[in-house]
Amino acid sequence: MTSTHVGDVSQGPARSSMLAWRVHKFGPPEVMMLERVPRPDPGPGEVLVDVHAAGVGPWDGWIRAGKSALPQPLPLTLGSDLSGTIAAVGSGISDIAVGDQVFGVTNTQFLGAYAEYAVASAGMLARKPTSLSYAEAASVPVVAVTAWQALFDHARLEAGQTVVIQGAAGSVGAYAVQLARRARLRSIATAGTKDIEYVRSLGADTVLDYHTQRFEEEVKDADAVLDLVGGETQTRSFQGLRPGGKLISAVSPPDQALAKHHGATAAFFLVEVTTERLREIADLIDRGELKTCVGAVLPFAGARDAHLMLEGQRRSPVKGKVILNVETSGEVTAPA
Repeated sequence: MTSTHVGDVSQGPARSSMLAWRVHKFGPPEVMMLERVPRPDPGPGEVLVDVHAAGVGPWDGWIRAGKSALPQPLPLTLGSDLSGTIAAVGSGISDIAVGDQVFGVTNTQFLGAYAEYAVASAGMLARKPTSLSYAEAASVPVVAVTAWQALFDHARLEAGQTVVIQGAAGSVGAYAVQLARRARLRSIATAGTKDIEYVRSLGADTVLDYHTQRFEEEVKDADAVLDLVGGETQTRSFQGLRPGGKLISAVSPPDQALAKHHGATAAFFLVEVTTERLREIADLIDRGELKTCVGAVLPFAGARDAHLMLEGQRRSPVKGKVILNVETSGEVTAPA
């Protein structure tokens, strides 16, 4: 475990401040600093969440490294996925109350969750699934809503149609396979050798081993490809589509000239997490129709270690989201 230095950047009583993982300059995980900062207040349409757990995703690493698709002014507090309890409510909110257990994301900038308290847009939160722990709930929002929107809002798939899910063993892919099965789609999933049985257990109709099989030789008439890999895999994905098929990427903008050459349409999208989608997903989870997968739960002080996992510099779990247990943050104190 890397050692953690806590910077003291604000004065005043402890109750008006909090610990947060801050970035003052873009770069590797070492630029992340655990600092004591003023506790924020929610504005109109916002709530203050007492954060119990925060999810760690690839987008957090992109933001930290200065590679975000969105402008990210410095300094900033990392993190978007969270679960916790409502500590305060801003004006104009009637359906969330202090003490409610919630999950969701902070805001459209994907910032602020790696902290003891986080301001969040009320329209991007919902009641926590009752069947999940806080750590499990924090693993859900961005990846589950990404899978939902890719399949139904962007690809607009309907029962009986065929979808290829590239990278099906990843966090988004695992939800996409389950949602496709529930919607009675025919799913063809790609995964590495060690994950074949896992992806099959989620309900994929066909699972191809990308180490030994080229999906474009197995599939020629898919209605859509969900690209969760990018790069060469995205480029090759057009070969598996029928004329008029759709390639939807949650990773990078597809080559439009290549799409036209194959008679397909292609789009890249950024997830839009909403209360409505979160409620639907929470309901499916509580009914046992969606499974979550948490790979590791690290203490709040271990956020740099989590990012080293993202970078591949430290051994990460085989699959599943990495979660920060913010409830343990009280064990980390600023030096006198």
